[in-house]
Amino acid sequence: MLSYWEKESFVKYDYIIIGSGIGGLSTAISLKEKKPETSVLVLEKGLLPSGASTKNAGFACFGSLTELLEDLETIGAADTLELVHERWEGLQKLRERIGDKNFDFLNHGGYELIREQEMPFVEKIEEVNNLLKQVFPKPVFELKNDKINTFGFNRHRIKAMIFNQYEGQIHTGKMMASLLRIARSKDIAVITGAEVLKVEDSSGQVTVSAKNCTSNKYILYTAEKVAVCTNGFTNTLIEDLDLAPGRGIVLITKPIPNLPFQGVFHMKKGYYYFRNEGKRVLFGGGRNIDFDAETTTEFDTNKRIEKELHRQLKEVILPNIPFEIDQTWAGIMAFGKNKLPILSRHTENVHLGVRLGGMGVAIGSQMGEKLAQNLLNG
Repeated sequence: MLSYWEKESFVKYDYIIIGSGIGGLSTAISLKEKKPETSVLVLEKGLLPSGASTKNAGFACFGSLTELLEDLETIGAADTLELVHERWEGLQKLRERIGDKNFDFLNHGGYELIREQEMPFVEKIEEVNNLLKQVFPKPVFELKNDKINTFGFNRHRIKAMIFNQYEGQIHTGKMMASLLRIARSKDIAVITGAEVLKVEDSSGQVTVSAKNCTSNKYILYTAEKVAVCTNGFTNTLIEDLDLAPGRGIVLITKPIPNLPFQGVFHMKKGYYYFRNEGKRVLFGGGRNIDFDAETTTEFDTNKRIEKELHRQLKEVILPNIPFEIDQTWAGIMAFGKNKLPILSRHTENVHLGVRLGGMGVAIGSQMGEKLAQNLLNG
């Protein structure tokens, strides 16, 4: 039961954003940048953002060579180029909005480790570079095989290494904390612990039903427009979307003295990814080992995948260096039949910005900008 004061001051807004991850906060911030006088509420079911925004591996990337070649086959050259452009523009918008020092952005470049079975992809470097000339001033990919020994990787497993000068790394926690500070500085209301169970668009306004964690009853919020930015959890609100959750498991080692590499690294068409975090190694992926089990919104970790991550660390990445695992966790992403995001109108006053394809850090800010504009356009 709400009081008169609560009904007057806490439940009516011009815009409601569901989800406080990078997509949701970016949408809210873009709304206030475009229309400062508007009232904006962000509802988040967790005490922290619930998907992957605070749980990702901190990659500022837009797709490895083998990933982009796979995209060329599935969605064609025009959509692949547009996807890379949106990711790149999103990264620049994120850096401009937060400031590199405020989320430890470092541009050490990125590398893709190529195994024997992937060597035919190396011959496609020039083809992909020619396509990407429309986005980047210099060639994106080049061979750097001399770095295999320098970085201490298993030369029997890794036959080539492709360098990308445009990739970087970030501190995920500082990124999200910065976005929250920006949101609050713009008078955006952010309510956590509010699980949205239903969204109804009728009579010229949208009603959002959220569970009150203190009373187990509902609070009804109303707005002129609503944006759903719940990514991997969207199926609980919106049916019949080409969207499935995808769990990503990440581990981090304890500090390793004289760690021989820095930068971000990709393996096996992006299904494995690792980087340095100072003197630690942060390593994630392996979803391809057990797609069925990893199509879930549960935050448990898959022991089979954990075991494989440990094996890859020991045999391929750090074959001659002892290490200890410090922490392991999981985040929830969203995928579909292809990697194009869903940016669309669901009903007259409800818009969607979901299915970021594991690239939320890159594309989230740009999607938020476009989603905010869609909301303002009506």
